[in-house]
Amino acid sequence: MQTRTQAVIFDIGGVLLDGNKPMPGAVAALARLREADIPFLLLTNTTRRSHADLLANLHEAGLDVSAQQLLTPARAAAEWLQSHQTHGVLLIHPGVLPDFAGFDTTLIGQKTDTTAPRAVIIGDAGEGFTYTTLNAAFRELMAGASLISLSDSRYFREADGLSLDAGPFVRLLENAAGVTAIAMGKPGASYFRQAIAALGFCAENITLIGDDVHSDIQGAHAVGLQTILVQTGKYQAGDEEQTPETTVLAKDVLASVHLLHRR
Repeated sequence: MQTRTQAVIFDIGGVLLDGNKPMPGAVAALARLREADIPFLLLTNTTRRSHADLLANLHEAGLDVSAQQLLTPARAAAEWLQSHQTHGVLLIHPGVLPDFAGFDTTLIGQKTDTTAPRAVIIGDAGEGFTYTTLNAAFRELMAGASLISLSDSRYFREADGLSLDAGPFVRLLENAAGVTAIAMGKPGASYFRQAIAALGFCAENITLIGDDVHSDIQGAHAVGLQTILVQTGKYQAGDEEQTPETTVLAKDVLASVHLLHRR
């Protein structure tokens, strides 16, 4: 990294949190940034928990983060629906439904009399992904609805191993209906640009710290961010071979922050 880091973007799962527990060094990493007066944001593709629930989880894990320091795809999608005066058809996990409260939405398969433009919103629906729900989403798209993706991640780590995320199902619907999704999650450029705008610095002065080569590192690099790949979470040996040459490898989040201070 050749440019001085003035702000930091963190992925959450596998970087700051391991399930509901803090990753080793996570609390100290955030404290060190505060001491250095370096602003930071937490950017996640988590689409099973509401913004409020995730914020509470961070606090329970001992991570001192404000509501303004946490960006989630669901909130971004809800704001998109409002700004585009569009009705949302939700194929998402029940845990994230609170983020759409008060917005013009229905669950996939429910009937509505609205005449507003429609958009199918796909998040990590877990067991909600069935032939019935996916086919209902397909029919909405074939009838002219837009497709919004809350996550483009292929998989994530749970306590018992890796699990499919929303990305593969988004690709399925794109291919079947011949449409391109609007990405509200990583690695979507619009999502990263929203974080950049919130921090108020040029992209080249912001460093992203993540564990996912595709969603975190490649996506951040595409919009001009500096990147650090941590060897925790979903990292697997050899992942660094898929990263841009400028990406730095670190053993964990605290080591990443130490690297920033040594520059």
